Amino acid sequence: MDEYGWNNGVADYPTLFSGIDMAYYVDSIQKAVKQRSSDDGGNLMLYFDEERNPNVKAKTLSAIPSVEIRGDELKGCTTVRLKEPLTGPEMQDLQDYLKGQFSDGWGEGFEQQEIQTSDGVLYVHFAEKRFDFEVEQVQSTEVSKEQPVPKRPKMKLVGEDGNIFAILGRASRLLKRNGQAEQAEEMRNRVYHSGDYYKALNIISEYVETELSEKTPAEPKEERGNVR
Repeated sequence: MDEYGWNNGVADYPTLFSGIDMAYYVDSIQKAVKQRSSDDGGNLMLYFDEERNPNVKAKTLSAIPSVEIRGDELKGCTTVRLKEPLTGPEMQDLQDYLKGQFSDGWGEGFEQQEIQTSDGVLYVHFAEKRFDFEVEQVQSTEVSKEQPVPKRPKMKLVGEDGNIFAILGRASRLLKRNGQAEQAEEMRNRVYHSGDYYKALNIISEYVETELSEKTPAEPKEERGNVR
């Protein structure tokens, strides 16, 4: 920029990306989040003042930021581990605290961190001017181990729409109807990272039973137990 604030042609203006654009850089951004959290493990509850709400402090073990692809776009997430459930007001107070962290605390520091990619440098911020949380409760690991693993639903490939996104959508809906919403999300993330049509088909066939499933037996996945 020259002295009058005009672009003199030496440098391009920065480009504002949407969540869909950012999904392409999920690995680079997640790596940067882990680097940012290397000193304290990323646990934002270490800085929660007990006087603010003693019950929230006592019940909440950790609150760790991350990013995940949800649908087709990249979203900021916080994985919260609890000793016991929070009441409605306690959950609201925790969310208000996390909003402050993403706006002025942890997030303010993170958005100043350069993230190098093959396309250039990214600066990522978690907090828009107005934003909110979608709370998703996930069973604990201990409970999940006690429950039988649901059978894979069957899905036909031959004679159906061969577009990979159409196939992925059908498989996701089947899994969700089968009570396997977390597996559906895990499958979508793996497919987006596969970069290959046939690899993507084989990944889908690990989660739903297709004509390819005999060639790709499902491997046990590590289960995550927490409240997001």
